[in-house]
Amino acid sequence: MSKLNLPLEGGCRCGQVRLKISAPPILTMACHCTGCQKMSASAYSLSAAIPADAFAVIDGEPVIGGLHGATRHYFCPHCKSWMFTRPEGMDWFVNLRPTMLDDASWFSPFIETFTSEKLPWATTAAVHSYETFPPMEAYEGLLQEFAEQAVR
Repeated sequence: MSKLNLPLEGGCRCGQVRLKISAPPILTMACHCTGCQKMSASAYSLSAAIPADAFAVIDGEPVIGGLHGATRHYFCPHCKSWMFTRPEGMDWFVNLRPTMLDDASWFSPFIETFTSEKLPWATTAAVHSYETFPPMEAYEGLLQEFAEQAVR
């Protein structure tokens, strides 16, 4: 990964919703689940877990889309870009779609999840792969390993 020059700003495809991050991610991911495939219209979705206090919507008003469940998926109300997710019960971070940032050249997925549902040809540069999500006891080590290798 290349150097991360913070703060970084970004926005949806049409530019009506803008956001800003002021801290590096605590983990980066690619998810191969069929839900992410459908929501991203791609082989997988990309995420950068950003500390919640380092994430801000600075212009516009994103709307909730996707499944409209306890985990909230936020989209631009105009162009419908899937911008970020606030996972249920994990208020301390926001899962940002890193390609919403004006410069995503630093991004590389550190883990990939739901490889049990991946398309046969889909590959990533992830260091760790999981058939579903990593077991809860693995996260501490993953976060520490990512922090040691992370962009700054």
